[in-house]
Amino acid sequence: MDTASLVGLILLIGIFGCIALGFPIAVSIGLPSLVAIVTLVGFDSALIASPQRVFTAVNNFTLLAIPFFVLAGVLMNSGGIAGRLVDAAKVMVGKMPSSLAQTNVVANAMFGAVSGAAVAAAAAVGSVMTPRMVKEGYNRPFSAAVNVASAPAGMLIPPSNTLIVYSLASSTSIAALFMAGVGPGLLWTVVVMVVAFIGSRRFGGNVATAHVSFGQGLLVLWRAFPSMLMIVIVIGGILTGQFTATESSAIAVVYCLVLGFAYRTVKVADLPKILLAAARTTAIVMLLVGVSGLLSWVLSFARIPQLVADGLLGLSDNQFVITLLMLVILLVVGMFMDPVPAILIFTPIFLPLWITFGLSPIHFGTVITFAFCLGVITPPVGNVLFVGSMIAGLRVEPVIRRLLPFFFGLAVALLITAFLPALSTWLPIQMGLMAPT
Repeated sequence: MDTASLVGLILLIGIFGCIALGFPIAVSIGLPSLVAIVTLVGFDSALIASPQRVFTAVNNFTLLAIPFFVLAGVLMNSGGIAGRLVDAAKVMVGKMPSSLAQTNVVANAMFGAVSGAAVAAAAAVGSVMTPRMVKEGYNRPFSAAVNVASAPAGMLIPPSNTLIVYSLASSTSIAALFMAGVGPGLLWTVVVMVVAFIGSRRFGGNVATAHVSFGQGLLVLWRAFPSMLMIVIVIGGILTGQFTATESSAIAVVYCLVLGFAYRTVKVADLPKILLAAARTTAIVMLLVGVSGLLSWVLSFARIPQLVADGLLGLSDNQFVITLLMLVILLVVGMFMDPVPAILIFTPIFLPLWITFGLSPIHFGTVITFAFCLGVITPPVGNVLFVGSMIAGLRVEPVIRRLLPFFFGLAVALLITAFLPALSTWLPIQMGLMAPT
């Protein structure tokens, strides 16, 4: 092994060591990367190269979509949209057994799709649905588990900030990725609905909601229609070429702001607080993107992707076995890292190996995102798990026990997503966004 490769491997060990010691993720990525660059090119060259790599990583027009979609999500969370989507979901699934649990799942998928943020969905929908489910007789930890398990669907269903980050890391089409996320996102939702139905038999609430007249149902759907229309405007505009993904994010902000004022749930006096919340989240994401650009350069210089590919292929040359090994690694990583830095780190490592099997980078985008969606609901760093538990007023431990059946069901769905490429690629191929593979 040459010096560069040795430094690269020590770099990875340093990153996970810093994370284990409790360093912030940005520091855990940036500090070992800086040390590696100094080792490889010398101190003077590192002083020049490091700022350039960080600036180059964030100096990307596509990345403007992230702060705008973050701001749109904050506006939705403040604008009373969650309650309207919950009511609409209740009309859609109100006649099903365990209907309130199913309403939670559908509302999370809808809100997550509109906001693109799993944590926002878990907080907004959970604060509305958990008290209702407990009042109807559901076990409180089970109610929280349903909310936690369903929230990440919005990370797959477009528009998705996570898929935008993957697009940056892989140089793939955002429009194609958005359409590729629809199938896995719906699969996630259906799996959670099935497990929630089975679990409701044991943990209460296995009854249908009281009948809603046709006229009342239409009224509820009409009240929620403007909120749901944002998805059509954003995705439709991208697909028809009326505007780019970045421009669509700005349109989403204006649309959400208009809705907030129209619903009288957002006031001018609220805007500084909303902008500050969005700025904080954006700053965290962009700092991660910057230091991850530094890391990507070191990994490429040290030939780490090639070493990883050679190592895995040394264990087996069977595509099925290699894919399983990659999924296991991604699941373990997702338990300790947030999706954004994890995608920025592991896309350049695993994507070249994925492509050697003749598979699409668009397909890999849905697989890696799905794996890291599981990470946000698993300890010790599962932010959606902690937010959902806090909203329900519970410790994490009882929620984890009720969450296990959902996790196993979603793990099976991950295997389906990985080994059934058509689930991800059929829609973008049919819409002419990617060539048949």
